[in-house]
Amino acid sequence: MNLVDSCGWLQYFSDGPNADFYADVIEYVETLIVPPISLLEVFKKVHNDRGEDAAIEAVALMNQGRVVDLDASITVSAAKIGAERKLPLADSVILATAKAGGASTWTQDADFEGIDGVKYIPRRNK
Repeated sequence: MNLVDSCGWLQYFSDGPNADFYADVIEYVETLIVPPISLLEVFKKVHNDRGEDAAIEAVALMNQGRVVDLDASITVSAAKIGAERKLPLADSVILATAKAGGASTWTQDADFEGIDGVKYIPRRNK
């Protein structure tokens, strides 16, 4: 199973310099899990940058994976992960969701670098 962090989705949708790192994972939807926080972050960013129609298209593509509900178990796990690793809320939820789903996390967010189960690539500028 795989989980792509919000920054990875945004790279993919904008054909950014790291888009290829995420493409195979995103396009193999049978193994893709999606946390609701990623839907929120991606919709907001795409909506702000390219408008509502583009944001709706982005979220529709993300929904081809399995959206994992943010339940009480994942919430408590996220709180523990956040406290232990001093991570922001969204990052904690993403890691807890990946852990609950037995998934690798794909990201270019430096907050995740060196964490077990994370496939990290440094952020690149065009």
